[in-house]
Amino acid sequence: MHEHSLMKDLMTKIETVVRNHNARKAVTIDVWLGALSHMSPDHFTEHYEESSKGTVAEGAKLNITLSDDIHDPNAQQILLRNIEVED
Repeated sequence: MHEHSLMKDLMTKIETVVRNHNARKAVTIDVWLGALSHMSPDHFTEHYEESSKGTVAEGAKLNITLSDDIHDPNAQQILLRNIEVED
Protein backbone atom coordinates (compact mmCIF):
# COMPACT_ATOMS: atom_id res chain seq x y z
CA MET A 1 0.00 0.00 0.00
CA HIS A 2 2.92 2.35 0.75
CA GLU A 3 4.20 2.00 -2.81
CA HIS A 4 0.75 2.73 -4.22
CA SER A 5 0.51 6.09 -2.45
CA LEU A 6 4.09 7.00 -3.42
CA MET A 7 3.44 6.20 -7.06
CA LYS A 8 0.09 8.01 -7.09
CA ASP A 9 1.80 11.12 -5.73
CA LEU A 10 4.60 10.80 -8.31
CA MET A 11 2.13 10.43 -11.21
CA THR A 12 0.26 13.52 -10.01
CA LYS A 13 3.51 15.51 -9.97
CA ILE A 14 4.48 14.30 -13.44
CA GLU A 15 1.05 15.08 -14.88
CA THR A 16 1.18 18.57 -13.34
CA VAL A 17 4.59 19.31 -14.86
CA VAL A 18 3.53 18.04 -18.29
CA ARG A 19 0.30 20.09 -18.16
CA ASN A 20 2.09 23.23 -16.93
CA HIS A 21 4.46 23.02 -19.90
CA ASN A 22 1.57 22.51 -22.34
CA ALA A 23 3.31 19.32 -23.38
CA ARG A 24 1.94 16.04 -24.67
CA LYS A 25 3.89 13.60 -22.53
CA ALA A 26 6.93 12.96 -20.36
CA VAL A 27 9.81 11.34 -22.24
CA THR A 28 12.48 11.15 -19.54
CA ILE A 29 12.05 11.08 -15.77
CA ASP A 30 14.90 11.35 -13.28
CA VAL A 31 14.21 10.08 -9.77
CA TRP A 32 16.32 9.75 -6.65
CA LEU A 33 15.63 6.89 -4.25
CA GLY A 34 16.65 7.52 -0.68
CA ALA A 35 18.70 4.87 1.10
CA LEU A 36 15.81 4.22 3.51
CA SER A 37 12.99 4.44 0.96
CA HIS A 38 12.73 0.62 0.81
CA MET A 39 12.78 0.74 -2.98
CA SER A 40 15.40 -0.77 -5.26
CA PRO A 41 15.62 0.51 -8.84
CA ASP A 42 13.98 -2.73 -10.09
CA HIS A 43 11.19 -2.53 -7.53
CA PHE A 44 10.60 1.14 -8.36
CA THR A 45 10.54 0.39 -12.09
CA GLU A 46 7.92 -2.34 -11.62
CA HIS A 47 5.64 -0.01 -9.69
CA TYR A 48 6.30 2.87 -12.08
CA GLU A 49 5.39 0.83 -15.17
CA GLU A 50 2.13 -0.30 -13.58
CA SER A 51 1.21 3.15 -12.27
CA SER A 52 2.03 5.01 -15.49
CA LYS A 53 -0.18 2.91 -17.78
CA GLY A 54 -2.56 5.20 -19.62
CA THR A 55 -0.94 8.39 -18.31
CA VAL A 56 1.33 11.04 -19.81
CA ALA A 57 4.21 9.21 -18.11
CA GLU A 58 3.72 5.86 -19.83
CA GLY A 59 6.80 4.76 -21.75
CA ALA A 60 9.07 7.50 -20.39
CA LYS A 61 12.72 6.59 -19.95
CA LEU A 62 13.63 6.28 -16.27
CA ASN A 63 16.92 7.50 -14.87
CA ILE A 64 17.16 6.23 -11.31
CA THR A 65 19.76 7.24 -8.75
CA LEU A 66 19.92 5.11 -5.61
CA SER A 67 21.44 6.80 -2.58
CA ASP A 68 23.40 4.87 0.01
CA ASP A 69 23.52 7.77 2.50
CA ILE A 70 21.29 6.80 5.43
CA HIS A 71 22.02 10.16 7.06
CA ASP A 72 20.70 12.24 4.17
CA PRO A 73 17.67 14.27 5.33
CA ASN A 74 15.70 12.76 2.43
CA ALA A 75 16.84 9.18 3.04
CA GLN A 76 13.23 7.95 3.37
CA GLN A 77 12.01 9.79 0.28
CA ILE A 78 11.64 9.26 -3.43
CA LEU A 79 12.42 12.54 -5.14
CA LEU A 80 11.48 13.62 -8.63
CA ARG A 81 14.62 15.37 -9.88
CA ASN A 82 13.84 16.20 -13.50
CA ILE A 83 11.28 15.63 -16.24
CA GLU A 84 11.89 16.02 -19.95
CA VAL A 85 8.67 16.57 -21.89
CA GLU A 86 7.61 16.35 -25.51
CA ASP A 87 5.39 19.00 -27.05
